Amino acid sequence: MRGPSIDWGVILLKPGELMGDKPHGHNEIDETFYFVQGNGVMIIDNKEYDAPEGSVFLVEPKEMHNIKNNSDDEIKIIFIKGEYKPEDKIE
Repeated sequence: MRGPSIDWGVILLKPGELMGDKPHGHNEIDETFYFVQGNGVMIIDNKEYDAPEGSVFLVEPKEMHNIKNNSDDEIKIIFIKGEYKPEDKIE
């Protein structure tokens, strides 16, 4: 669901998949990730954090992030951004 006042959705990662080829960030907006199903790894500024099912991460503006599924099962993550700003992406 996108815009104008919220941007959220569900990310599905198969075993061994990354959310993106490389980390990305945002200049102005923060982003929340909720691990709904399965266990993965949250990567923030090149630091890896275990992300068991039920965990939540808040990624602040300018923090580069990615998600890795290092398990044998699919994982589902809900992402929530407080504003829809597709131009606010840092590669």
